Amino acid sequence: MRAMRRRVGGGNTDNSWPGFVDALSSLLLVIIFLLSMFVLGQFFLGQALSGRDEAIADLRGQLSELGSMLKMERTTNADLRKNMGELTASLASASGERDSLQTALTTARDALDASEGKLQELKATQADTAEDLADITDRYAGASTALSEERALSAAAQLETQRLRIDLSALQQQLARLEAALDSSEDRDRRNQAVIVDLGRRLNTALASKVEELAGYRSEFFGRLKDVLSKRSEIRIEGDRFVFASELLFSSASAELNAEGRAELRKFATSLISISAEIPPELNWILRVDGHTDNRPIRNAPYESNWELSAARAISVVKFLISVGVPSERLAAAGFGEFQPLDPANNSFAWARNRRIEMRLTQR
Repeated sequence: MRAMRRRVGGGNTDNSWPGFVDALSSLLLVIIFLLSMFVLGQFFLGQALSGRDEAIADLRGQLSELGSMLKMERTTNADLRKNMGELTASLASASGERDSLQTALTTARDALDASEGKLQELKATQADTAEDLADITDRYAGASTALSEERALSAAAQLETQRLRIDLSALQQQLARLEAALDSSEDRDRRNQAVIVDLGRRLNTALASKVEELAGYRSEFFGRLKDVLSKRSEIRIEGDRFVFASELLFSSASAELNAEGRAELRKFATSLISISAEIPPELNWILRVDGHTDNRPIRNAPYESNWELSAARAISVVKFLISVGVPSERLAAAGFGEFQPLDPANNSFAWARNRRIEMRLTQR
Protein backbone atom coordinates (compact mmCIF):
# COMPACT_ATOMS: atom_id res chain seq x y z
CA MET A 1 0.00 0.00 0.00
CA ARG A 2 2.87 2.30 0.81
CA ALA A 3 4.36 1.60 -2.59
CA MET A 4 1.09 2.41 -4.31
CA ARG A 5 0.79 5.69 -2.47
CA ARG A 6 4.31 6.60 -3.49
CA ARG A 7 3.49 5.88 -7.11
CA VAL A 8 0.13 7.78 -7.02
CA GLY A 9 1.01 10.87 -5.01
CA GLY A 10 4.51 11.61 -6.21
CA GLY A 11 7.45 12.50 -4.09
CA ASN A 12 5.82 14.50 -1.15
CA THR A 13 3.28 12.07 0.38
CA ASP A 14 2.09 11.69 4.01
CA ASN A 15 3.20 8.28 5.47
CA SER A 16 1.37 8.57 8.84
CA TRP A 17 -1.76 6.81 7.75
CA PRO A 18 -0.17 3.52 6.75
CA GLY A 19 1.71 3.36 10.10
CA PHE A 20 -1.57 3.93 11.92
CA VAL A 21 -3.20 1.13 9.98
CA ASP A 22 -0.34 -1.23 10.80
CA ALA A 23 -0.66 -0.41 14.52
CA LEU A 24 -4.44 -1.05 14.44
CA SER A 25 -3.81 -4.39 12.74
CA SER A 26 -1.36 -5.44 15.41
CA LEU A 27 -3.72 -4.34 18.20
CA LEU A 28 -6.55 -6.27 16.59
CA LEU A 29 -4.43 -9.42 16.49
CA VAL A 30 -3.58 -9.02 20.17
CA ILE A 31 -7.26 -8.58 21.10
CA ILE A 32 -8.23 -11.66 19.11
CA PHE A 33 -5.51 -13.66 20.87
CA LEU A 34 -6.71 -12.47 24.31
CA LEU A 35 -10.33 -13.35 23.45
CA SER A 36 -9.21 -16.81 22.36
CA MET A 37 -7.38 -17.28 25.62
CA PHE A 38 -10.43 -16.10 27.56
CA VAL A 39 -12.71 -18.56 25.76
CA LEU A 40 -10.28 -21.39 26.44
CA GLY A 41 -10.08 -20.36 30.11
CA GLN A 42 -13.92 -20.34 30.35
CA PHE A 43 -13.98 -23.81 28.80
CA PHE A 44 -11.43 -25.23 31.20
CA LEU A 45 -13.14 -23.49 34.16
CA GLY A 46 -16.48 -25.05 33.21
CA GLN A 47 -14.84 -28.43 33.02
CA ALA A 48 -13.28 -27.88 36.45
CA LEU A 49 -16.60 -26.77 37.99
CA SER A 50 -18.46 -29.76 36.59
CA GLY A 51 -15.75 -32.05 38.03
CA ARG A 52 -16.06 -30.29 41.37
CA ASP A 53 -19.84 -30.92 41.50
CA GLU A 54 -19.24 -34.58 40.84
CA ALA A 55 -16.63 -34.68 43.61
CA ILE A 56 -19.04 -32.96 46.02
CA ALA A 57 -21.72 -35.54 45.19
CA ASP A 58 -19.24 -38.34 45.87
CA LEU A 59 -18.22 -36.74 49.17
CA ARG A 60 -21.88 -36.49 50.24
CA GLY A 61 -22.37 -40.18 49.52
CA GLN A 62 -19.27 -41.02 51.55
CA LEU A 63 -20.50 -38.80 54.40
CA SER A 64 -23.79 -40.69 54.46
CA GLU A 65 -21.92 -44.00 54.64
CA LEU A 66 -19.73 -42.66 57.48
CA GLY A 67 -22.93 -41.64 59.40
CA SER A 68 -24.26 -45.17 59.10
CA MET A 69 -20.93 -46.61 60.23
CA LEU A 70 -20.89 -44.18 63.20
CA LYS A 71 -24.31 -45.46 64.33
CA MET A 72 -23.07 -49.02 64.11
CA GLU A 73 -19.92 -48.08 66.06
CA ARG A 74 -21.99 -46.49 68.83
CA THR A 75 -24.08 -49.63 69.12
CA THR A 76 -20.93 -51.76 69.27
CA ASN A 77 -19.43 -49.43 71.91
CA ALA A 78 -22.47 -49.86 74.14
CA ASP A 79 -22.13 -53.63 73.87
CA LEU A 80 -18.44 -53.38 74.69
CA ARG A 81 -19.14 -51.30 77.78
CA LYS A 82 -21.59 -53.88 78.97
CA ASN A 83 -19.08 -56.66 78.41
CA MET A 84 -16.41 -54.53 80.14
CA GLY A 85 -18.54 -54.37 83.32
CA GLU A 86 -18.97 -58.11 83.31
CA LEU A 87 -15.23 -58.63 82.73
CA THR A 88 -14.37 -56.21 85.54
CA ALA A 89 -16.51 -58.21 88.00
CA SER A 90 -14.85 -61.46 86.81
CA LEU A 91 -11.40 -59.84 87.15
CA ALA A 92 -12.11 -58.79 90.75
CA SER A 93 -13.15 -62.32 91.61
CA ALA A 94 -10.02 -63.73 89.88
CA SER A 95 -7.83 -61.24 91.75
CA GLY A 96 -9.16 -62.50 95.07
CA GLU A 97 -8.48 -66.08 94.08
CA ARG A 98 -5.01 -65.07 92.86
CA ASP A 99 -4.20 -63.43 96.22
CA SER A 100 -5.19 -66.57 98.13
CA LEU A 101 -3.14 -68.72 95.73
CA GLN A 102 -0.17 -66.31 96.10
CA THR A 103 -0.34 -66.70 99.89
CA ALA A 104 -0.38 -70.50 99.59
CA LEU A 105 2.52 -70.38 97.08
CA THR A 106 4.60 -68.20 99.44
CA THR A 107 4.04 -70.66 102.27
CA ALA A 108 5.04 -73.58 100.00
CA ARG A 109 8.16 -71.71 98.84
CA ASP A 110 9.23 -71.02 102.41
CA ALA A 111 8.85 -74.71 103.24
CA LEU A 112 10.80 -75.62 100.08
CA ASP A 113 13.61 -73.17 100.96
CA ALA A 114 13.89 -74.69 104.42
CA SER A 115 14.02 -78.20 102.92
CA GLU A 116 16.70 -77.11 100.38
CA GLY A 117 18.78 -75.59 103.19
CA LYS A 118 18.68 -78.84 105.12
CA LEU A 119 19.52 -80.74 101.90
CA GLN A 120 22.55 -78.47 101.22
CA GLU A 121 23.75 -79.01 104.79
CA LEU A 122 23.44 -82.76 104.32
CA LYS A 123 25.29 -82.58 100.97
CA ALA A 124 28.09 -80.48 102.52
CA THR A 125 28.40 -82.95 105.37
CA GLN A 126 28.49 -85.83 102.88
CA ALA A 127 31.18 -84.03 100.76
CA ASP A 128 33.33 -83.40 103.85
CA THR A 129 32.98 -87.03 104.84
CA ALA A 130 33.93 -88.15 101.31
CA GLU A 131 36.97 -85.81 101.28
CA ASP A 132 38.09 -87.13 104.66
CA LEU A 133 37.67 -90.67 103.40
CA ALA A 134 39.63 -89.92 100.19
CA ASP A 135 42.36 -88.20 102.21
CA ILE A 136 42.65 -91.18 104.54
CA THR A 137 42.74 -93.53 101.52
CA ASP A 138 45.46 -91.42 99.81
CA ARG A 139 47.50 -91.34 103.02
CA TYR A 140 47.24 -95.08 103.36
CA ALA A 141 48.24 -95.63 99.72
CA GLY A 142 51.16 -93.15 100.09
CA ALA A 143 52.32 -94.82 103.27
CA SER A 144 52.14 -98.23 101.59
CA THR A 145 54.09 -96.96 98.54
CA ALA A 146 56.68 -95.25 100.74
CA LEU A 147 57.13 -98.42 102.77
CA SER A 148 57.59 -100.46 99.59
CA GLU A 149 60.09 -97.91 98.27
CA GLU A 150 62.01 -97.89 101.55
CA ARG A 151 62.22 -101.65 101.46
CA ALA A 152 63.40 -101.59 97.83
CA LEU A 153 65.92 -98.83 98.58
CA SER A 154 67.23 -100.74 101.57
CA ALA A 155 67.77 -103.86 99.45
CA ALA A 156 69.38 -101.78 96.64
CA ALA A 157 71.61 -99.99 99.17
CA GLN A 158 72.81 -103.30 100.50
CA LEU A 159 73.55 -104.50 96.95
CA GLU A 160 75.26 -101.19 96.09
CA THR A 161 77.37 -101.37 99.25
CA GLN A 162 78.50 -104.85 98.35
CA ARG A 163 79.27 -103.78 94.75
CA LEU A 164 81.19 -100.73 95.98
CA ARG A 165 83.29 -102.89 98.24
CA ILE A 166 84.16 -105.10 95.26
CA ASP A 167 84.88 -102.02 93.06
CA LEU A 168 87.03 -100.49 95.82
CA SER A 169 89.10 -103.61 96.04
CA ALA A 170 89.50 -103.66 92.24
CA LEU A 171 90.41 -99.95 92.19
CA GLN A 172 93.03 -100.45 94.87
CA GLN A 173 94.59 -103.21 92.80
CA GLN A 174 94.40 -101.07 89.64
CA LEU A 175 95.92 -98.11 91.50
CA ALA A 176 98.81 -100.26 92.55
CA ARG A 177 99.34 -101.34 88.95
CA LEU A 178 99.10 -97.71 87.77
CA GLU A 179 101.67 -96.57 90.32
CA ALA A 180 104.02 -99.24 89.08
CA ALA A 181 103.31 -98.27 85.44
CA LEU A 182 103.79 -94.58 86.33
CA ASP A 183 107.17 -95.27 87.82
CA SER A 184 108.13 -97.19 84.70
CA SER A 185 106.70 -94.41 82.49
CA GLU A 186 108.68 -91.76 84.34
CA ASP A 187 111.83 -93.74 83.69
CA ARG A 188 110.94 -93.99 80.01
CA ASP A 189 110.07 -90.26 79.91
CA ARG A 190 113.45 -89.37 81.33
CA ARG A 191 115.14 -91.54 78.72
CA ASN A 192 112.86 -90.17 75.92
CA GLN A 193 113.48 -86.61 77.05
CA ALA A 194 117.17 -87.14 76.65
CA VAL A 195 116.54 -88.60 73.19
CA ILE A 196 114.27 -85.65 72.27
CA VAL A 197 116.86 -83.15 73.39
CA ASP A 198 119.43 -84.94 71.29
CA LEU A 199 117.06 -85.08 68.30
CA GLY A 200 116.28 -81.37 68.68
CA ARG A 201 119.95 -80.57 68.73
CA ARG A 202 120.48 -82.68 65.62
CA LEU A 203 117.41 -81.10 63.91
CA ASN A 204 118.59 -77.59 64.66
CA THR A 205 122.02 -78.52 63.34
CA ALA A 206 120.43 -79.98 60.19
CA LEU A 207 118.20 -76.94 59.73
CA ALA A 208 121.13 -74.62 60.22
CA SER A 209 123.10 -76.58 57.65
CA LYS A 210 120.13 -76.47 55.23
CA VAL A 211 119.75 -72.73 55.77
CA GLU A 212 123.44 -72.27 55.25
CA GLU A 213 123.25 -74.51 52.18
CA LEU A 214 120.30 -72.52 50.79
CA ALA A 215 122.12 -69.28 51.62
CA GLY A 216 125.09 -70.60 49.66
CA TYR A 217 122.90 -71.41 46.67
CA ARG A 218 121.23 -68.00 47.05
CA SER A 219 124.62 -66.28 47.03
CA GLU A 220 125.67 -68.31 44.00
CA PHE A 221 122.35 -67.55 42.31
CA PHE A 222 122.65 -63.83 42.96
CA GLY A 223 126.25 -63.89 41.80
CA ARG A 224 125.27 -65.50 38.51
CA LEU A 225 122.41 -63.03 38.08
CA LYS A 226 124.80 -60.11 38.51
CA ASP A 227 126.85 -61.45 35.62
CA VAL A 228 123.88 -62.35 33.41
CA LEU A 229 121.50 -59.40 33.84
CA SER A 230 122.07 -55.96 32.44
CA LYS A 231 124.05 -53.48 34.49
CA ARG A 232 121.08 -51.20 35.12
CA SER A 233 120.11 -49.06 38.06
CA GLU A 234 116.55 -50.50 37.91
CA ILE A 235 117.92 -53.95 38.95
CA ARG A 236 119.59 -54.21 42.36
CA ILE A 237 120.27 -56.58 45.24
CA GLU A 238 119.10 -55.54 48.73
CA GLY A 239 120.00 -58.06 51.45
CA ASP A 240 118.50 -61.44 50.50
CA ARG A 241 116.17 -59.93 47.85
CA PHE A 242 116.64 -59.34 44.15
CA VAL A 243 114.74 -56.13 43.24
CA PHE A 244 113.32 -55.04 39.86
CA ALA A 245 112.00 -51.48 39.54
CA SER A 246 108.42 -51.48 38.27
CA GLU A 247 109.30 -49.04 35.45
CA LEU A 248 111.58 -51.73 33.95
CA LEU A 249 108.79 -54.33 33.78
CA PHE A 250 105.45 -52.48 33.53
CA SER A 251 103.86 -49.33 32.20
CA SER A 252 102.22 -46.94 34.67
CA ALA A 253 99.19 -48.45 36.49
CA SER A 254 99.48 -51.63 34.36
CA ALA A 255 100.18 -55.28 35.22
CA GLU A 256 101.13 -56.35 31.68
CA LEU A 257 104.86 -57.05 31.17
CA ASN A 258 106.57 -54.95 28.49
CA ALA A 259 109.12 -56.28 26.02
CA GLU A 260 112.14 -55.03 27.96
CA GLY A 261 110.86 -56.57 31.19
CA ARG A 262 110.25 -59.92 29.47
CA ALA A 263 113.84 -59.95 28.19
CA GLU A 264 115.30 -59.33 31.66
CA LEU A 265 112.98 -61.89 33.30
CA ARG A 266 113.92 -64.48 30.68
CA LYS A 267 117.60 -64.09 31.67
CA PHE A 268 116.53 -64.35 35.31
CA ALA A 269 114.57 -67.55 34.60
CA THR A 270 117.50 -69.13 32.72
CA SER A 271 119.81 -68.59 35.68
CA LEU A 272 117.16 -69.83 38.12
CA ILE A 273 116.58 -73.04 36.13
CA SER A 274 120.34 -73.61 35.90
CA ILE A 275 120.98 -73.17 39.63
CA SER A 276 117.83 -75.13 40.64
CA ALA A 277 119.24 -78.24 38.91
CA GLU A 278 122.15 -78.13 41.36
CA ILE A 279 119.99 -77.71 44.51
CA PRO A 280 119.44 -81.09 46.27
CA PRO A 281 115.84 -82.44 46.13
CA GLU A 282 115.57 -82.58 49.94
CA LEU A 283 116.13 -78.80 50.10
CA ASN A 284 112.52 -77.60 49.73
CA TRP A 285 113.09 -74.16 48.24
CA ILE A 286 110.67 -71.63 46.72
CA LEU A 287 111.03 -68.35 44.87
CA ARG A 288 108.58 -65.77 46.27
CA VAL A 289 107.62 -62.88 43.99
CA ASP A 290 106.43 -59.80 45.93
CA GLY A 291 104.68 -56.83 44.28
CA HIS A 292 104.94 -53.32 45.80
CA THR A 293 103.54 -49.89 44.80
CA ASP A 294 103.92 -46.32 46.02
CA ASN A 295 101.35 -44.66 48.29
CA ARG A 296 99.60 -42.57 45.67
CA PRO A 297 95.93 -43.61 45.07
CA ILE A 298 95.37 -45.49 41.83
CA ARG A 299 92.89 -44.05 39.32
CA ASN A 300 92.94 -46.79 36.71
CA ALA A 301 89.60 -48.56 36.18
CA PRO A 302 90.81 -52.21 36.09
CA TYR A 303 92.27 -51.97 39.62
CA GLU A 304 90.39 -50.44 42.54
CA SER A 305 93.43 -50.22 44.83
CA ASN A 306 97.24 -50.38 44.91
CA TRP A 307 96.91 -53.72 46.67
CA GLU A 308 95.16 -55.26 43.66
CA LEU A 309 97.69 -53.73 41.26
CA SER A 310 100.69 -55.10 43.25
CA ALA A 311 99.15 -58.59 43.41
CA ALA A 312 98.35 -58.53 39.67
CA ARG A 313 101.94 -57.54 38.84
CA ALA A 314 103.38 -60.35 41.02
CA ILE A 315 101.05 -62.86 39.35
CA SER A 316 102.07 -61.63 35.88
CA VAL A 317 105.76 -62.22 36.74
CA VAL A 318 104.98 -65.72 38.10
CA LYS A 319 102.99 -66.63 34.99
CA PHE A 320 105.83 -65.47 32.73
CA LEU A 321 108.42 -67.46 34.70
CA ILE A 322 106.22 -70.56 34.41
CA SER A 323 105.89 -69.99 30.66
CA VAL A 324 109.69 -70.03 30.24
CA GLY A 325 110.22 -73.26 32.19
CA VAL A 326 110.33 -72.47 35.94
CA PRO A 327 108.34 -75.17 37.85
CA SER A 328 105.07 -73.72 39.12
CA GLU A 329 105.37 -75.55 42.47
CA ARG A 330 108.58 -73.54 43.14
CA LEU A 331 106.86 -70.14 42.73
CA ALA A 332 104.62 -67.98 44.93
CA ALA A 333 103.09 -64.53 44.35
CA ALA A 334 102.18 -61.91 46.97
CA GLY A 335 100.91 -58.32 46.78
CA PHE A 336 101.81 -55.78 49.48
CA GLY A 337 100.44 -52.59 47.91
CA GLU A 338 101.94 -49.45 49.43
CA PHE A 339 102.30 -50.93 52.94
CA GLN A 340 105.97 -52.08 52.80
CA PRO A 341 107.84 -48.98 51.51
CA LEU A 342 111.62 -48.81 51.27
CA ASP A 343 111.52 -45.01 51.58
CA PRO A 344 108.68 -43.38 53.64
CA ALA A 345 109.19 -39.93 52.07
CA ASN A 346 106.60 -38.39 49.72
CA ASN A 347 108.64 -37.38 46.70
CA SER A 348 109.33 -38.72 43.23
CA PHE A 349 112.58 -40.42 44.29
CA ALA A 350 110.90 -42.31 47.16
CA TRP A 351 107.92 -43.27 44.98
CA ALA A 352 110.28 -44.69 42.32
CA ARG A 353 112.14 -46.79 44.93
CA ASN A 354 108.93 -48.13 46.43
CA ARG A 355 107.44 -49.25 43.06
CA ARG A 356 109.20 -52.62 42.68
CA ILE A 357 109.08 -56.39 42.21
CA GLU A 358 111.16 -58.36 44.75
CA MET A 359 112.47 -61.94 44.26
CA ARG A 360 113.31 -63.90 47.41
CA LEU A 361 114.74 -67.46 47.40
CA THR A 362 113.53 -69.12 50.60
CA GLN A 363 112.41 -72.43 52.14
CA ARG A 364 108.86 -73.66 52.57
